[in-house]
Amino acid sequence: MSDLLKIKLTIADRVYPLSVAPEQEEALRASAKKIEAMIKQLEQSYAVRDKQDVLAMCALQYATQMEQNRKNEKESTVIDKATLNHLNGMIDEHMAAF
Repeated sequence: MSDLLKIKLTIADRVYPLSVAPEQEEALRASAKKIEAMIKQLEQSYAVRDKQDVLAMCALQYATQMEQNRKNEKESTVIDKATLNHLNGMIDEHMAAF
C-alpha cells in the first residue's frame, strides 16, 4: 500500500483526498477537470445554484455519454462482423476457383 500516491481533487468546491495508484493519477485529474468544466458550463447555462442539482445533471450527462458510446460500439461490432463475414465469403469464393 506504500506505493499509492496521496492526491487531492477538488470537485464542486469540495476537496477529496485520495490514495491512488500512480498509473491512475493522470486519468483521475483529467476526469476531475472535465467534471469541473461541465459544472461551470451547467451553472452558466441554467439558473442552478444547488451544487447537488448540478452534480446530478453532470452525472446524468456522463452516464448518457457512456450509454451512447456503448450502443455505438455494439453497432460497430455488428457492422464489423457483417463486413468480415462478407470478406470471408469473397475469399472462400476466390479460393474455390483455384
